[in-house]
Amino acid sequence: MGLGVVGLGNVAELNVAGYLEHPACDVVAVCDTRIERAEAAARRWGVPRFYADLEALLADPDVHAVEILTPTHLHRTHVLAAVAAGKHVSCQKPLATSVADAREMAEAAARAGVVLRVTECFAHYPPLERARALIRDGAIGRPLFVRIRTVVGQTDSAFQRNLDADGYTWRFDERSPGGHLFDDMVHKYAMATWLVERDIVGVQAFMRRRDLFFEPLAATFAYDDPELIGTMEVVYAKEMELRSRYYGADEFFEVQGEEGFVWVTRATGELLDLAPVMLFRDRTMHGFTDLDADWGTGFRRASAHFVDSLLAGTTPDLTPDAAVKVLQLCFAVYQAADEGRPVDPRTVTDCWVPSGWPRPPGGA
Repeated sequence: MGLGVVGLGNVAELNVAGYLEHPACDVVAVCDTRIERAEAAARRWGVPRFYADLEALLADPDVHAVEILTPTHLHRTHVLAAVAAGKHVSCQKPLATSVADAREMAEAAARAGVVLRVTECFAHYPPLERARALIRDGAIGRPLFVRIRTVVGQTDSAFQRNLDADGYTWRFDERSPGGHLFDDMVHKYAMATWLVERDIVGVQAFMRRRDLFFEPLAATFAYDDPELIGTMEVVYAKEMELRSRYYGADEFFEVQGEEGFVWVTRATGELLDLAPVMLFRDRTMHGFTDLDADWGTGFRRASAHFVDSLLAGTTPDLTPDAAVKVLQLCFAVYQAADEGRPVDPRTVTDCWVPSGWPRPPGGA
């Protein structure tokens, strides 16, 4: 499979590694509006061609599929162009800045007969995969409660030190419908349904704003299983130092069942001195230490999964339908916090920009 990479910003190294390592994938072209960056990436990765123009990359007959890593507000234009060119598409999360745009992209891909999937590294992170398998196999009995906690703080990792600050400006103005809580929490919104394989049908939320962040947040979820509820907590602790090889963030996931519970004790950061996955059942706590808990592994496995799925003709995660539900949940949280009432995510058809955030062009 010949792959083209579109957008060579801060997350490109994480996403491209899995393609470069895959024996059945050749990265044949890269594209970035900054031609010097495209040339440097091509030289670094051993890629034969580089472009500054998306149309030129899409016209390359050796490009069978593309990984789109551009800013979210450009996804609609870039995905529709790739689909029209007959390319399979993997698109960085979030899929779009509105539910309507995401649905348009999904429909265009279906009409063209090409695959569209959303790159979601958390769905391929080994500790979360193990937790989902344990839940699916009945290790904790019927799930009753989901808890997802994120703390954002500071770290001095080499990864964070080398980030290009210009790659983040668009996340904090009218080009994003909500900043960090939108851009990063879509990972956690995806996991809220993916871990237990149930849809969320009701949301209530409290949200505050600190600096450029809509955090802290406390949200509660009602699932389509009447016995299952959940919570999401997000805190911006700007003076807190975190252990992390990547961003200054740390996550904790817990699913409580009738017969026990499972924890995923880390993801982006490595705050807790525990096994990556902990299972309590029959009065015994068991730690799973046989897992690759490097957060970057989720990116490499996500890339490999896309290649394997295309070659096998199977459906890759995350599907456009799942990506739409993630966006609906995100916007439902904003709406519930703004209006002080429960919101059913299924009723969200466009987007919801929280009070106090710059409105996008056209005013959503």
